[in-house]
Amino acid sequence: MSAKNKMIKIKALPYNALEVNTYIVSDETLECVIIDPACEYESELKALLAYIDENQLKPVHILITHPHIDHILSTEKLCTQYHLPLEMHIDGKAILEDAPLHASVFGFHLNALPKEYLYIGDKDKIQFGHSELEARYVPGHCDGSLCFVAHADKTVFSGDVLFYGSIGRSDLPTGDYDQLKKSIHEQLFTLADDFTVRPGHGGRTTIEHERKHNPFLG
Repeated sequence: MSAKNKMIKIKALPYNALEVNTYIVSDETLECVIIDPACEYESELKALLAYIDENQLKPVHILITHPHIDHILSTEKLCTQYHLPLEMHIDGKAILEDAPLHASVFGFHLNALPKEYLYIGDKDKIQFGHSELEARYVPGHCDGSLCFVAHADKTVFSGDVLFYGSIGRSDLPTGDYDQLKKSIHEQLFTLADDFTVRPGHGGRTTIEHERKHNPFLG
């Protein structure tokens, strides 16, 4: 089997009180991508770092699906640890910059933000090892929302846009219900039925199941 036909390895680690799925995505080269670093407590951060060390992984990208506080809690620490910029969509910059002020509203503490950023646009490619993620811009839950598609592995990391039997909230600042549904139909439901959906909270689902059964998207 050629290197390009090998599957990526995905580790989901649910962190903080809202159980955000932090994903570590790696391939046989041991390069990896960290999606939504959400560690709230030092014990959670230690567990994430231990997984990376024990598997001899090399982080080369730190990504967020969107800038809500529960998804960014350990971005600064990990960006500093691995000397990497935080990669995100530029439309989420204002929400991210306000995050330390709003953290206490949700019971979180956020003292610092990353110092360096790299902005990702719709259809941009994120390379790691022999593997690739495609960014898709999916506004509606909030400005700056991205999903990351691993076409070769038929997997999409959907953040807080699409869940098993549900969709993201649209009642928070910059949310828009009609825009959210439009994003899902145009950016996610154009994927094949057998794509696995790995959301920002909860268990996985498939494009086929959500296309046929999601009550918010009929």
